[in-house]
Amino acid sequence: MTAPHASIRPAEFAGGRALFGLDPAVAHLNHGSFGAVPHPVRELQAALTAEAHADPDAFFIGAADRLAAARTRIAARLGGADPDGLAFISNATEGANIALDAIALAEGDEILVTDHGYGTVVEAAARRATVTTVALDPLLPDEDAVRETVLAGLTPRTKVALLDHISSPTARVIASPRLLADLRARGVTTVVDGAHAPGALADPLAGGADFWVGNLHKWGYAPSGTAILAVAPGHRDRVRALVPSWEDHHGFPRSVEYRATVDYTGWLAAPEGLDLLERLDAAKVRAHNSALAAHGAALLARIAGLTPLPYTEGLPMRALRLPAGTAATREDATVLRERIAAEAGIRVLIWPWAGGGGIRVCGQVYNRAEEYERLAEVLPAYLG
Repeated sequence: MTAPHASIRPAEFAGGRALFGLDPAVAHLNHGSFGAVPHPVRELQAALTAEAHADPDAFFIGAADRLAAARTRIAARLGGADPDGLAFISNATEGANIALDAIALAEGDEILVTDHGYGTVVEAAARRATVTTVALDPLLPDEDAVRETVLAGLTPRTKVALLDHISSPTARVIASPRLLADLRARGVTTVVDGAHAPGALADPLAGGADFWVGNLHKWGYAPSGTAILAVAPGHRDRVRALVPSWEDHHGFPRSVEYRATVDYTGWLAAPEGLDLLERLDAAKVRAHNSALAAHGAALLARIAGLTPLPYTEGLPMRALRLPAGTAATREDATVLRERIAAEAGIRVLIWPWAGGGGIRVCGQVYNRAEEYERLAEVLPAYLG
């Protein structure tokens, strides 16, 4: 679907700004990159930290069982998933590495990725097998066009497809349930990078990927460094932790998430983030965030040279192509992003692309319509 050129000015989400400790002098329009932790979750994590310092023996001896209980709560918030098929990990890149290690790859096997994939996740694939990269034109109109392009990139040697659930730069669904079903029918093992899915989608595991990883610290309001790896039953026996621990004999998921003396407080506090989302009314939050992102995209689309990209309805992010020659390299994109932050006090994602990069705006309950209006007012000065 293509971004509209007008939108209704969304109202402020009641109490949304008070939930976060963000600097009010900065317009934080880039929630998708690092997230932000609400006060109730930060307070719970602080209490868990105090508990760990008060009696380290008791805390760490009981950590594995408490992680299992927290995982069960997370599973219930992810569409009623099987808690025995989930494991806490730190981020999507770690999850991709664990998943790829669990897949038997022979000489000549290929891993299919797309040029929308996250750099470190794609690198994980390149370290293990020959990678075939499918170019997805950012202007592909819909999920069917994306699906057909991915399927056309398969070769007789394709063993694995490593795909974004929601692409980071272009903010659209790639690993749709239909695409995953088509790949499964062709005997291709699927690994889905769902970094943006938990909290942004009502049922992020509905596609039935063989391996799926989702960050809880973005749209799920969890502390930083909190993610979930979901593994289909037929693959669980082959999953191994990146670093062995005393819990290895338990097998997945306990062997993956128990790491001896490390900070578990973020993982133990993570269910509170998804519980908070439900208390706020998750459907209402998603609708509000999507409307804010749409409002911002519509304002930016009025700027000469910016091209709105097709999007997936209901997501809290929108992207536009910048004028030709702008932010074409990673270095140029970084410089432009930091200039906007330092001089205008606005945080957005600027991403590089051949011939010209793009800009992504996000919506969250702490954002206000006037922040996007401010961005639209100042951005032309940076595009000359």
